[in-house]
Amino acid sequence: MNIPARSGSVSRRTWLAALAGSAALPGVSGATTRPDITLRFSHVVAEETPKGLAANRFKVLVEQRSGGRIGVQVFPNGQLYGDHDEMQALELGAVDLVAPSLSKFGRIGLPEFELFDLPFLFDDLNAVRRITQGPLGQKLLQALPRQGLVGLGYFDNGFKQMSANRPLLEPGDFVGLRMRVQASRVIAAQMRALGAQPVTLAFSETRLALAAGVVDGTENPVSNFWTQAMHEAQTDLSLTNHGYLGYAVVTNERFWQHLQPADRTLINQALQESLAFANQIADTQNDQALQALRQAGTTRIHSLNSGQRERLRQAVQPVQQQLARRIGPRWMKDLQQALRQA
Repeated sequence: MNIPARSGSVSRRTWLAALAGSAALPGVSGATTRPDITLRFSHVVAEETPKGLAANRFKVLVEQRSGGRIGVQVFPNGQLYGDHDEMQALELGAVDLVAPSLSKFGRIGLPEFELFDLPFLFDDLNAVRRITQGPLGQKLLQALPRQGLVGLGYFDNGFKQMSANRPLLEPGDFVGLRMRVQASRVIAAQMRALGAQPVTLAFSETRLALAAGVVDGTENPVSNFWTQAMHEAQTDLSLTNHGYLGYAVVTNERFWQHLQPADRTLINQALQESLAFANQIADTQNDQALQALRQAGTTRIHSLNSGQRERLRQAVQPVQQQLARRIGPRWMKDLQQALRQA
């Protein structure tokens, strides 16, 4: 794992040690037999993020329950493939499992997944899970086989915050900034609505781009901001909670159907437990990262008042209208209905 050392009073060693207690499984030892099947799980974030911890827990559960007959190789931090090529690698069979952000499905012909990118849509994670764990979420996953993929489940990384080298509290604060975004038409439209210029970059390139001034700011959950050492290149973090960042674990349909039914069941059960674990710790990880960031003292942290949040919300309202025109009003109607359900 290649993560820059942290400045300030919270060291990388301390951070990893704090996480070890939440990720460890009692009574688990390494497999001693040579696996008959090896699953290659590639992702683009650090091991101490919710996604990284879930992937590692999945590895332990599969290897333990299969008695070592099924092995899992986890490749974090974009070691094999980055944002722009991990989906293609999966389609070609170069890896077996990836956990892309939900934004990525729009550019492979599934624009309805862009619903999750709408700004100021979800009030909290309970609202998110009314979608991901309800009929609408399942309907979205059921569309994946038309692209040769199987969707195995969703999990959270929490809500995104805005960062730059100045506070971002009002729509006018964004004007003229070059803001890094992932490849999402909705997120790009959000930045344009705020007066910023969206710049699409792979997640693995973002830290260097910020340091070099290629982009002026970005949006991330605090856990990603901290683990990628973005605080060393950004003076200000504004707690906007404006957007949700979630993932879906997907596999290649040909590979999945090639597995024996019993192995599919074992893998799927281990994965569901790992995703539930990730959902349980997403808020905790972001809270711990925010605490570590405060202790590091390198970045000013700003909270929005209700008026500032409402002005940002109003500024990006046209984004929702643009998406409705692109994917059709039925999706938007189903989304709003699911959010209203208790």
